[in-house]
Amino acid sequence: MRLIDRYLLRQLLGPTVMATAALTAVALLSTSLSQLDIIVSQRQSALVFLQVTLLAMPQLINMVLPIALLVAALVALNRLQVEQEIVVCFAGGMSRWRVIAPALRLAGIVTLIALFMNLWVQPAASRQMRETLFQVRTDLASTLVREGEFTEPAPGLTVYAQSVDNGGLIHNLFIHQTKDDGGATTYTADEGRVVKRGDKPVLLMRKGSNQEFSRTGVLNFLSFDEYVFDLSTFLESDELVHYKPSDRYLHELFFPDLQQIWEQQNRDKMLAEGNARLTTPLYNLTLMSLALLAIVGGGFSRLGYGRRIAVIGAVAVGVRILGFVIQAA
Repeated sequence: MRLIDRYLLRQLLGPTVMATAALTAVALLSTSLSQLDIIVSQRQSALVFLQVTLLAMPQLINMVLPIALLVAALVALNRLQVEQEIVVCFAGGMSRWRVIAPALRLAGIVTLIALFMNLWVQPAASRQMRETLFQVRTDLASTLVREGEFTEPAPGLTVYAQSVDNGGLIHNLFIHQTKDDGGATTYTADEGRVVKRGDKPVLLMRKGSNQEFSRTGVLNFLSFDEYVFDLSTFLESDELVHYKPSDRYLHELFFPDLQQIWEQQNRDKMLAEGNARLTTPLYNLTLMSLALLAIVGGGFSRLGYGRRIAVIGAVAVGVRILGFVIQAA
């Protein structure tokens, strides 16, 4: 690569990186707000929120890359044209193809990066994000207890807690359990924590008491320093993580397991997602070509290129919207 080619490539690379970072930040803000409610309501840490946000980045970057490339190319090429650097290149004997070659080379590199992310990085990150959100939604401590509220996480079980700290320690706990035979038991404890004993979830309560009222009307009272309350009968669930088409690898999209009812019903959506994974990186080449057409495709203009840029921008937006419509159809 000659010196002039490297110079033109550098003039395009800087704005591309900045535009990608800016658009990704905006997209991340929008996405993170939708996940923030789940994280806050389930009392998860800032680290979990950061993890979910970062795992959403590959898909968002792929979405904004073509637009970022278009914006960066229009800005950089317009500056080079206005400052007559492109005119100097033509005057020095460079062909039009030679001038636009660095831009097309950059678009080709970005296309390959986008394809790699589509085929491997995005599904891996999306799967991990789906699993993380599933763990958040099914977190036993947050499902069982709401600060300052009476909750009924399962039939026959009422729970109240004054507060829950960030470490999962529950303070001033109250539990009322009704039984099938008509009896009832009430537990109170200064503190408690949801832990695992073997494979079973249990509530470990400390410094409390229980009052058991039998169906014959007898009240039994017991104080304890530590008591283990089995939660497995109340919180049993056969719910599994379900991967959406955006979470699946290419071979899973094109060759679904037709023994699964969901995959039978959504085979067309999975094929559409698979085709989109292969074709959407081409938007980078398409939009870069449109930017080159706007600035380098015509002659030099002393009045600027605002009109051309506006037309090409509208065409690019139309092309991208049409792609979304076709994919969703």
